[in-house]
Amino acid sequence: MTELLSRLFVKDYKNATNPAVRTAYGTMVSITGIIVNILLFVAKFVVGTLFGAISIVGDAVNNLSDAGTQIISLISFRIAAKPADREHPFGHARIEYVTSMIVSFLVMLVGFELLKSSVEQIFSPERPDSSPVAIFVLIGSMICKLWLGLFNRTIGKRIDSSVMRATAADSLSDVFATGAVLIATVLPMIFTEMTWNPDAYMGVIVAVLIMVAGVRILNEAKNAILGEAPSEEIVKEITETVDRYEGALGIHDMVVHNYGPGRIIASLHIEVDGSVDVFETHDMIDTIEKDLRENCGIEATIHMDPIVTDDEQINELRAKTAEAVKKIHPSMQIHDFRFVAGATHTNLIFDVVVPFEVKMSEAEIKSAVAEKIKEINPTYFVVLNVDRT
Repeated sequence: MTELLSRLFVKDYKNATNPAVRTAYGTMVSITGIIVNILLFVAKFVVGTLFGAISIVGDAVNNLSDAGTQIISLISFRIAAKPADREHPFGHARIEYVTSMIVSFLVMLVGFELLKSSVEQIFSPERPDSSPVAIFVLIGSMICKLWLGLFNRTIGKRIDSSVMRATAADSLSDVFATGAVLIATVLPMIFTEMTWNPDAYMGVIVAVLIMVAGVRILNEAKNAILGEAPSEEIVKEITETVDRYEGALGIHDMVVHNYGPGRIIASLHIEVDGSVDVFETHDMIDTIEKDLRENCGIEATIHMDPIVTDDEQINELRAKTAEAVKKIHPSMQIHDFRFVAGATHTNLIFDVVVPFEVKMSEAEIKSAVAEKIKEINPTYFVVLNVDRT
């Protein structure tokens, strides 16, 4: 069904990185979600009202809010497709993260209102009527929501959309929420002598599931807006691209900024042989930047760090220094290594890459490295910069 809809409503649907194609996908998914959720709202609201089932009515209102969030998503895709301008030089794609936050607040509001009405029913119970019609509607709703969740997740992954991933998570949580309502509807039909009202208690469960989904969506959007570490896939893609060039001897100080789907900006340092002609090296750097831009969709700015590669003493000392640093913590690495000899002492100048998982302070790291270097030669002094990564 996903592929069929894509072929019917998205021109050039395989070219998912194209902004126009991406917008078409967003429009198709949003309109599909609006139609499905409105139909589910009408069916559940009618059935829930007729049979006095608060959990079914609450589930219906949740579907109506889902239709509202799909309308917001539709608007966000239109805004995200706008080109960069003077006020927004990196484009408008991050509007999707703002939209995800709006969706999360709406979802949590619906959950809270349902929780409140369900608790009221627990203390003032009214036994609802059960009907095969209600069961049929709820099962159909679960099937529709399961498909809608998988539909959003598939397309969201295809076009890298946080809004669709959020909608997918919400739809899949709705499957479990409606399942709880279904249980509340079936139980009175099986246990006719039941004195308590399962509908109200299941309403509480549905409300909690809805609010948990809202918090999850909010957390994902918050991380994207605040800025988070690049994915392993992006780091691997950049590293593998750089490694294809023989003159690139090492990569470090990589910083990746995500300005929304299709708008990734990166900066990185590449170690190069200092003895090679600077124009030749600069040409290689330009080629790597072009490669990343055209084949990876990453706008990269690369700084080249020349290092000595043909001095046996420096190469040996660099290896010993790297080994000494790893003894402090296996994940620590060095780069930008320089050797400045003097009459009374020698300076070793380099950077140490320290993962955030290493809980040592910067002062503790510098002290530990200095001690390890003194073990190699007491006349060596360390001029050290700590890079957290």
